[in-house]
Amino acid sequence: MTATPAWTTQKPTALLVLADGTVIEGKGIGATGKVQAEVCFNTALTGYQEILTDPSYLGQIVTFTFPHIGNIGTNDEDIEDLTPAARHGAVGVIFKADITEPSNYRAAKHLDAWLKARGIIGLCGIDTRALTAWIRENGMPNAVIAHDPAGVFDVDALKAEAKAWSGLEGLDLAKVATSGQSYRWNEKPWVWDGGFSTLSETDAAYHVVALDYGVKRNILRLFAGLNCRVTVLPAQSSAEEVLALNPDGIFLSNGPGDPAATGEYAVPVIQDLLKTGIPVFGICLGHQMLALALGAKTEKMHQGHHGANHPVKDHTTGKVEIVSMNHGFAVDSKSLPKGVEETHISLFDGSNCGLRVTGKPVFSVQHHPEASPGPQDSHYLFRRFLNLVREKKGEPALAER
Repeated sequence: MTATPAWTTQKPTALLVLADGTVIEGKGIGATGKVQAEVCFNTALTGYQEILTDPSYLGQIVTFTFPHIGNIGTNDEDIEDLTPAARHGAVGVIFKADITEPSNYRAAKHLDAWLKARGIIGLCGIDTRALTAWIRENGMPNAVIAHDPAGVFDVDALKAEAKAWSGLEGLDLAKVATSGQSYRWNEKPWVWDGGFSTLSETDAAYHVVALDYGVKRNILRLFAGLNCRVTVLPAQSSAEEVLALNPDGIFLSNGPGDPAATGEYAVPVIQDLLKTGIPVFGICLGHQMLALALGAKTEKMHQGHHGANHPVKDHTTGKVEIVSMNHGFAVDSKSLPKGVEETHISLFDGSNCGLRVTGKPVFSVQHHPEASPGPQDSHYLFRRFLNLVREKKGEPALAER
């Protein structure tokens, strides 16, 4: 008698159950348990640890389109969230292949062990191209991802949970992702064979106050690299608390969730700050909430933009940049009021990726200029912001590039 092939009898140890009842079976990796979240896909070839620790991914399950993940392992230097103990970032992950064994001199821990430690539930062994195509066709679905090494699942209950989840629309996750306390930041960008260095008090020429809606570490590092000492404040801080610190510039950070929900408390604060004339710079969620504060609208995207290879055009320079993106909501460019100019657009779909207020030191971008997936095309935006600060202080401008 011919033996039955092992693959025909192997029980799945992880499930992805979509809100429409679709069940995708796979092999469990990372933490065990289950969680409700939105499923998106990310097209980046590198930076999986930075992606999974980006607070903007809170409430999401990330499907990687690149088939082999894990080759550089993990380390403590490539974490992006500010509160690793709370583990703000993606709640689930999906890979095509088994996790690749680490082969990198910076690797300190295997990716699977790291996923377990962070409580990220994972699934591998599925056709991620097919799932990506499904998302492109149908939009980012609400789902439940579940991992049980014994392969015991109540599928009907998981279907009910996926269908019942309210989704990200109307959900304020910034109050979850924020650090919840004020602190000083002085760590500068990582350099080859040198690691991180610290900005000294004597070199700190400017003071930036950052409102933390889920800020990434590398954003703060780039400010420090431009000799800016940074004071980080919780998401629900008041305009009075910001202004009491006498900032030279104000930064509105990235973060997760629906900007309209976070804007319930953040927009009035931003509107008060705009009246002061202090330069303001926003990224991602900060960009969306600045738009709301100026009278524009935001909208949920069909599939979102998630990856490290997105082309964006800067209308102020005419140049095209390759950038990193991570957002499922966008500013409706048609809703921008008079006096607010669209500065950047996505060359994938024409969606809004930047704005500025005419005649005022206020601008923001949807993409992530701090990310360095290879190109550093958008780092100039930090110097653009610094030049607004320098101009207000009567100092000459620096070259943007």
